[in-house]
Amino acid sequence: MGFSFSNGLSTIVLLLAFLVSIVSANFHQDFDITWGDNRAKVFKQGQLLSLSLDRVSGSGFVSKKEYMFGRIDMQLKLVAGNSAGTVTAYYLSSQGPTHDEIDFEFLGNVTGEPYILHTNVFTQGKGNREQQFYLWFDPTRNFHTYSVIWKPQHIIFLVDNTPIRVFKNAEKVGVPFPKTQPMKIYSSLWNADDWATRGGLIKTDWSKAPFTAYYRNFSFKDLKSSSNSLSSSDNSVWQTNGLDGPARRRLRWVQKYFMIYNYCSDLKRFPQGVPLECRQSRF
Repeated sequence: MGFSFSNGLSTIVLLLAFLVSIVSANFHQDFDITWGDNRAKVFKQGQLLSLSLDRVSGSGFVSKKEYMFGRIDMQLKLVAGNSAGTVTAYYLSSQGPTHDEIDFEFLGNVTGEPYILHTNVFTQGKGNREQQFYLWFDPTRNFHTYSVIWKPQHIIFLVDNTPIRVFKNAEKVGVPFPKTQPMKIYSSLWNADDWATRGGLIKTDWSKAPFTAYYRNFSFKDLKSSSNSLSSSDNSVWQTNGLDGPARRRLRWVQKYFMIYNYCSDLKRFPQGVPLECRQSRF
């Protein structure tokens, strides 16, 4: 088959776009360190970031840009060893008393005991929508990818591309949904030993400080213009339309074997009935 100049040019353009997307994922360019002095560091020409916590202070960073609808990916390697009392927070948030927020929080534990992944969604300043999970791997040994797909129809939380939670737009029953306020990306490592591990019973062991978490491979994909006709092999369809069959099975697997708290099932907390958004289909 002969060479087609137009096809060759299209390939070059796609390759250049791919390379630009890799280069643009740079912590110097995309984020600002906001607190913690030299406890937050950027390495490897902007490709790796670390946050540390000691007895004096934790540390944190924030994105330079605001984001509105898309897929956000970040790879994290969490504090190893005895991380009890520490919290590594990674979340999207707008500002003000009626802010919106989409949360990952990793609650540390004593050596050999699992982290708890705490998720929450705030709409117009109201949260209290917690779901918590154990992970099916050790998040301190290697980097793992934690993602949010944020669309007007839903918010999907993913771990290594496995969906763990879906928060659907329930405006039709009067529940506000985050869709009018752009959000920045934040992360911090801080001491929360008054509540983080076994409700505050286990305190931070400062003899193990500094505690350090690592970040790499941030990416943002704008989904506002996603086509509904794309192949589901890269999750493009359910990024737009909801979970497909294989993704729903993975979600059920996670929620059956690894979910340890779901506010929608907490009848003691909601004796008058669970919140309205809990009464619709999870998928």
